[in-house]
Amino acid sequence: MKLREIAHSRTGDKGNTSNISVIAYRPEDYERLKAAVTAEKVKAFFADIVTGDVVRYELPNIGALNFVMYGALGGGVTRTLAHDMHGKGLSAAILDMDIE
Repeated sequence: MKLREIAHSRTGDKGNTSNISVIAYRPEDYERLKAAVTAEKVKAFFADIVTGDVVRYELPNIGALNFVMYGALGGGVTRTLAHDMHGKGLSAAILDMDIE
């Protein structure tokens, strides 16, 4: 199944760092989300753009995971040649991740 079936996402950025929040639609899906979407899987999913570490923060009270991805924006808004300079499209991209 695709991640989008149980969660939605938001993205933010600062410099060369992007963060992606993945939020379960239903509270009962949070544990599944937590098991299926690890920092390692997110780093592998974005392997072609993330050059640094990926750190996961758990927010159980709101049923969300937040991933901070270092080295994700090609040097930052003023330095990158990427089409999506701010990385806002990363929130749509992560929802295409396959999960069990």
